[in-house]
Amino acid sequence: MSTTTTALFAELEAQARPLLPAHVAGYVAATAGAGQCHAEGLRDWAAARLVPRVLQGREVPDAELAATTVLGTPLRTPVLVAPMAQQVAAHPRGEAETARAVAAAGSLLGVSTNTAVPFDAVQAAGAPWWYQVYVLRDRSLTGLLVDRAAAAGATALVLTVDTTALTDVRPGEQSIEPTAWPQGPGRARLTALTSADLGDREAGAASPAFDVGLDTIGWLAERTGLPVVVKGVLHPDDARACAQAGAAGVVVSTHGGRRLGESVTSAAALPGVVAAVRSVSDEVEVYADSGVRSGAAVAWALAQGARAVFVGRPAWWGLAARGADGVAAVLDAVTSELVTVLRQCGDVRA
Repeated sequence: MSTTTTALFAELEAQARPLLPAHVAGYVAATAGAGQCHAEGLRDWAAARLVPRVLQGREVPDAELAATTVLGTPLRTPVLVAPMAQQVAAHPRGEAETARAVAAAGSLLGVSTNTAVPFDAVQAAGAPWWYQVYVLRDRSLTGLLVDRAAAAGATALVLTVDTTALTDVRPGEQSIEPTAWPQGPGRARLTALTSADLGDREAGAASPAFDVGLDTIGWLAERTGLPVVVKGVLHPDDARACAQAGAAGVVVSTHGGRRLGESVTSAAALPGVVAAVRSVSDEVEVYADSGVRSGAAVAWALAQGARAVFVGRPAWWGLAARGADGVAAVLDAVTSELVTVLRQCGDVRA
């Protein structure tokens, strides 16, 4: 992590924490086990090194250096905002406020299943967005959610597959799952489903399903007509299987170190996942998250074959501290560093 982004992210978190109830700040900061996956993820991304190229023979405007496309959508930066729950606890407008910053930066927003903000409000901000999907025990409820997201303007679905158990979190943080939070405007949970949708379904119908298989990729794609990106892939064999099953992309992710303290880091897993996906198709895109905190880390990810990266906690703290301006500060800082790195290294994209 660079000195510039380190100072900015620490400042945003320090500004945000006093504004939040302890259980909210604890939930955002929480990590699995003793926090080793999260800490090692930050370390591995910060340790990434680049080999600069010289005598490239052309001058490229800054805007072109950072520009990319994801699933055909043109963006001005490969630094995207990850789907994160409970954003209304950070700001009353939640993802709609985050989307303002994302639109201004020319980025893309992931919208959590557990958003309290209507899809139309996110769409109105003008940022392209992908809808994160947790498959629910009652698949018909999942169908309702993805249908509504697609109708509102989501351009892809992010099938999250790494949440098969809730784990103990790092000691020292007061972390409570949002389902146990006090009732109030900061508690978001499947608000895209109404009481009429739930009706008299059996208890637990809207809880996450733990029996999700590869066939879910095709089911979601066929139902909505949207590309499906699988998030939470770390093993090359799983990445290969997702590509073979029709996934348009995979996100190499440890869920911010929130699922398994002893997990390999996303930085360590990225090269193997890229190789596995490319053994199936050059058209399937790879993304990464969980500890990306600098422009150099973004450049290294691109050099390994990632199409883009997602940032999570820094954007959440930025939203809580300064609203859209805080999110914009995060995106601008990392993208600005990336441009400087690419000026030194040339086109690193693998």
